[in-house]
Amino acid sequence: MVETAVLVTFAFCMVFAAVSDLISMTIANRVSLLLVGAFILFALIMGMPLAAIAMHIAAGAVVLAVAFALFAFGGMGGGDAKLMAATAIWFGFNTALLEYLATTALLGGALTLVLLAYRRSPLAATTASNPLLRHCADARAGIPYGVALAIGGLLTYSQTPLSQWALARLSGA
Repeated sequence: MVETAVLVTFAFCMVFAAVSDLISMTIANRVSLLLVGAFILFALIMGMPLAAIAMHIAAGAVVLAVAFALFAFGGMGGGDAKLMAATAIWFGFNTALLEYLATTALLGGALTLVLLAYRRSPLAATTASNPLLRHCADARAGIPYGVALAIGGLLTYSQTPLSQWALARLSGA
């Protein structure tokens, strides 16, 4: 039961953040708070040492500091920065975190290029009233980077200690 919750909680939060960012250009604080709280709860349940939990939280703090600097200079939204930091906590300091950040950066760049092209196309004018696409069609709107964060997180999630623990327990290993 807990193993399934570990897998579903992260995935749900990431999908919710992506859809929320796409529709409203905001990511609610409760998504990031749920990710942080769930990580701590699940890490304690799986028996992760407190020092390891602290290192995961430190990874999130480092990512938050960098993302906050990007936010301060207008390079990233506040909700995106908080989601990226909360997600980093699940990865901890390891190569999986670097893969998540690199994957997210590549996806974010691709998303930006696609949206810029879409906003210049005649299709943007015809889809501007669609609730899912209205911000994507608006040239004055930002980039819903939560979509890239979510996809990057989902693509690399299997490398996190919690997901590996849950998958091993579910497979009977």
